Amino acid sequence: MERSVYTYLLKRPDLLHFVRMNPEWYRLLSRNPEHVLSIESYAKVFYGKTFPQRVEQINQQLSMLNMLLSVGQMMKQPSS
Repeated sequence: MERSVYTYLLKRPDLLHFVRMNPEWYRLLSRNPEHVLSIESYAKVFYGKTFPQRVEQINQQLSMLNMLLSVGQMMKQPSS
């Protein structure tokens, strides 16, 4: 891997971890160092940081909160 690519990855620990978890990117960057800029979009998908993934995560959290609130209300009601 070129020194400039490795230096760039050292400055971005998230991308370095992504490359370590996906060895095909290591091979790709070794052969084509100009692909270093395209790695960010793939890393966003890997880490779940794309807009649709974040919306889904918020939706799941709201669903969990709604469920907890409904359980709390059921426990608050007196038993007959």
